[in-house]
Amino acid sequence: DLLCRDAEGNAVAVEIKRRGELDGVEQLTRYVERLNLDPRLRPVRGLFVAQQIKPQAKVLAGSRDIECVEVDYDELRGAETVAMRLF
Repeated sequence: DLLCRDAEGNAVAVEIKRRGELDGVEQLTRYVERLNLDPRLRPVRGLFVAQQIKPQAKVLAGSRDIECVEVDYDELRGAETVAMRLF
């Protein structure tokens, strides 16, 4: 979904899904492999982002040196939650 640069200037391919499953990791793996063919980009790091990532997908991603990050999309959008909180 995104091709970014990290703080050190290295390329990062980011795949964003609502639910992180095996097929999303496979998709990101193909992107990273393809992008690594370009000497101007390599090495490309993979970052798999989803609201919820299944355990099997985390294991597969880890075996391929892909980092997983779970995020709350409602919180990112600033949507109010019904949960009570102090602050």
